[in-house]
Amino acid sequence: MGKLIVHNSMSVNAAFESPSPEAWLELDNDSTNDSLDQLVLADALLMGRPVYEGLSAVWPQLGEDPGMGHLAGRINAMPKYVASRTLRDPLAWNATVIDGELEDAIPALKGKHRGNLVVTGCGSFAHALTRLGLVDEFWFWLHPHIWHEGPRILDGVGPVRLNLVAATPYRSGVVWLRYRPEAG
Repeated sequence: MGKLIVHNSMSVNAAFESPSPEAWLELDNDSTNDSLDQLVLADALLMGRPVYEGLSAVWPQLGEDPGMGHLAGRINAMPKYVASRTLRDPLAWNATVIDGELEDAIPALKGKHRGNLVVTGCGSFAHALTRLGLVDEFWFWLHPHIWHEGPRILDGVGPVRLNLVAATPYRSGVVWLRYRPEAG
């Protein structure tokens, strides 16, 4: 049975969208490669409509970039599931609209896949999954920045008690934090 993992980068004060593009992430080879490796090793990606629309406009073209070929090829080929009440199948980019209510559809997807189902983005879709108790792990890539504005990760969700599974620090100051929700 697959595990549902929310995978997201954020600042120290939990902002997940930078007010300026040049301050978005601490790009170092170690943490960036590990973060991308986790996506490549996933069985499938899950996302809400806004994330799907943004990523599907970029990733297919990256497959033509010699530096991104193997990575983009894997991301482009893997199944993607999109939570949307407005989009209809067929979708581009090897994506399918999640059919039905999340509380039924997500356990069915977990049963269909053996590996990780990675949720990219941390908007209303990730909020709904968390509120419904469907998230098996949270993987936060904590970047050494404090942003004065922007949405905060999982703002308004909770309370949810998390247990630390692992923490991996990188020379750049990035820390990969892995948590599991406490069984209720």
